[in-house]
Amino acid sequence: MNDTKITNAVASHRTMGDSTADIHRAREIARAFTNSLSPALGADVADTLVLVVSELVTNALRHGGGRYTLELSAGPDAVSAAVSDPNPAPPREVTPDLNGGSGGFGWHMVRRLTDGVTITLGPGPGKTINALIARPPGQSAD
Repeated sequence: MNDTKITNAVASHRTMGDSTADIHRAREIARAFTNSLSPALGADVADTLVLVVSELVTNALRHGGGRYTLELSAGPDAVSAAVSDPNPAPPREVTPDLNGGSGGFGWHMVRRLTDGVTITLGPGPGKTINALIARPPGQSAD
């Protein structure tokens, strides 16, 4: 299911995926979403949202049960990416693997690049991770 809604100066987009090919598609959707906003996001905020989406979707596919739902939203003061997956276990902070290439960087990046992250259980058996990125002055919809 893919749909875009705009209500009361809030834009949102929802999509689902279940394969590694969907990581690239999620990045493209996030980029198109950021490009559609008015007032426009600065390049730094837009790039941050795309990177956060990429990391959250990758983690959902690798560790969260192999499928995800992504919901992007933008309000007057912030943009957010919410990624749901069927695994109720919260993300684990692990030491990044600097030599073997097995990862460990994504959750650290998401937490460092965002202005807030919440993890909500359910509804159903899984969880939703919502990452919030503030819109700096001049990029806000007043």
